[in-house]
Amino acid sequence: MLMLIKRLLERNALAIALFITLLVAFLSLASLRGVASINISNSDKIGHTIAYFTLSLSWFYVFKDNSKKRIITLFLLIIYGIVLEILQGTLTTYRTADFYDFIANTTGVLLAVFVFYLWSYNQEN
Repeated sequence: MLMLIKRLLERNALAIALFITLLVAFLSLASLRGVASINISNSDKIGHTIAYFTLSLSWFYVFKDNSKKRIITLFLLIIYGIVLEILQGTLTTYRTADFYDFIANTTGVLLAVFVFYLWSYNQEN
């Protein structure tokens, strides 16, 4: 069963990464009024970190055999977070650009780099 899941993931890695990319953009720009939220201090920052961690891992897996593309992807994901924050502040009236959201996004990307490195190191040994 695990081999089947692994093969499905490998065959569909690009589609999964693209879906997550679009999902992050939608969640970043959509109005979430009326959606139940968790009343924990800075819970949205945790959400940003988790979203960009997941987004980054999906793209790093797509480029698991190409370290140069992973490095480029790292920088593009950080830029993606910046662009979405700017768009929140300029395109929407119900969202605001937040420097701390950018920090949370970047934290998610960097955590994914660390986890991916550990995973790939363990795969080699």
